[in-house]
Amino acid sequence: MTHQLLIVEDEETLASTLALNLKLENYAVLVAKSGSEALKTFTNNHANLSLVLLDVMLPDINGFDLCKEFKSIKPEIPVIFLTAKSQTTDKISGLKLGADDYMTKPFDLEELLLRINNLIKRTQKENPLVFKFDVCEINFQTFEIIDVQGNRHTLSKREIGLLELLTGNVNKVISRDKILEKLWDANENASARTIDNYILGFRKYFEINPKEPKHFFSIRGVGYKFTL
Repeated sequence: MTHQLLIVEDEETLASTLALNLKLENYAVLVAKSGSEALKTFTNNHANLSLVLLDVMLPDINGFDLCKEFKSIKPEIPVIFLTAKSQTTDKISGLKLGADDYMTKPFDLEELLLRINNLIKRTQKENPLVFKFDVCEINFQTFEIIDVQGNRHTLSKREIGLLELLTGNVNKVISRDKILEKLWDANENASARTIDNYILGFRKYFEINPKEPKHFFSIRGVGYKFTL
């Protein structure tokens, strides 16, 4: 399963460096550069967020107030404060708000990556039964989905299997061969065209504009990808 992280940091160079290194560690990453942007991003994506990296000193809403908001929306979300405020009173304030860790700048990147990994392992439940993105939902147990219009549909076992494979590997290209191997028997004569048809169907369900997809992509000659 690919874990999705939210970086809330107004210093662009640091935000970009963190995002790049987290992506290299196979995390999916969202970035917000102000308090209001962070609150909007968190509200829209909280169902699939595994952890938040949160600066304290931000434009318009400070990190302590954001942490309160995040925890009111999703109490179990792990939060690591990243801040230049190194006083013990600031650290205590952050931890009292429910933050799980507190690192002062400048920090060691390897140490941060290790803390993120350990915190996610400690707090995450693997293989959730329901996957949510934007306003859509996929229930892997009941085979039901809620589409971009808010309508409910029941899909086939194979469609759900393909959705589980794609959403479990956010931002990664899954080859046609791997999909065929996992979801079809050798004697079924499935082809790339078969998968293409499923992807077209997913776009109709989950994309605001199926002709300009945000989530479901075909990579010519290679395979398919789901992005957030």
